[in-house]
Amino acid sequence: MKPADGQRYRSFAEFYPFYIHEHANRVCRRIHVVGTGLAIAAMIAGVLVSPWWLLAAPLIGYGFAWVGHFFFEKNRPATFQYPLWSLMGDFRLFFETVGGRRRF
Repeated sequence: MKPADGQRYRSFAEFYPFYIHEHANRVCRRIHVVGTGLAIAAMIAGVLVSPWWLLAAPLIGYGFAWVGHFFFEKNRPATFQYPLWSLMGDFRLFFETVGGRRRF
């Protein structure tokens, strides 16, 4: 699942199965989905209400995600090693869950 020592994932398609594996705990996945949904809402509020919400969006999203990892999944968030692909994974997980393609 993980690349060999010293190696990195070369594409998001390679990374995503690892991302899903790191979110095996159902509570962790639920917390991620809620946090991503709230971060999306904060981004919308940032455009419609106040730009301050744009600053809150990553704090909300990552705050929820990291609680899921540290307290339920008990692993290190992939964000620390793959920040962009991890963010993309959060959004993909959110839309797969909301769209009914992944169990909540």
